[in-house]
Amino acid sequence: MPSFDPAALHPGETYFLLTSLVVPRPIAWVSTLASDGTRNLAPHSYFNAISSHPPIVHFTSTGVKDSLRNVRETGEFVVNVVTADLVEPMNLTAADFPPEEDEFTWAALEAAPSTVVAPPRVAAARAAMECRLREIVSMGNGNMVFGDVVAVHVADEVWHDGRVDPRRLHAVGRLAGSGYTAVTDPFFLRRPTWADVRDGATRDA
Repeated sequence: MPSFDPAALHPGETYFLLTSLVVPRPIAWVSTLASDGTRNLAPHSYFNAISSHPPIVHFTSTGVKDSLRNVRETGEFVVNVVTADLVEPMNLTAADFPPEEDEFTWAALEAAPSTVVAPPRVAAARAAMECRLREIVSMGNGNMVFGDVVAVHVADEVWHDGRVDPRRLHAVGRLAGSGYTAVTDPFFLRRPTWADVRDGATRDA
């Protein structure tokens, strides 16, 4: 089994090594507004939930990009969930657009008004979370943007029995390089209790 010393690797080699191992990564398709009102939309695959009470999510901007600048200026953003039907426009918005360009327009995406924050949602997104900035923490070349979730939108077609059904959502995750994967065949495992493990119930399942 090969072993690697990150300190001996080129930064690009470290990037591809980490992003090929931390997979699949959920994608935050972040919509923001610049201080002059220009709309911005960009995907960030360093993204996750941080807390459920209160609800807090986080995305990381590698370096200083428009999403980060806009959040610093306005304190608001929206995380749109990327699904299989939206991968092409999502990929288009990953291009290095100048700050004055509107990715919604270039990707021919309809914007929907948010209910609490100013940045719009992607109308076609099956789920979206409106967020207010809590904190920005910078480590290495990453700028971690933490946001309090102040509103959540979920499409009727993916809501089932009081929850989001992953078999209906078809969320897309990021792999290394140009690779992506879609959640099309999830499987489910009941989490055992200590009593189950102690009594050997998990061996009989």
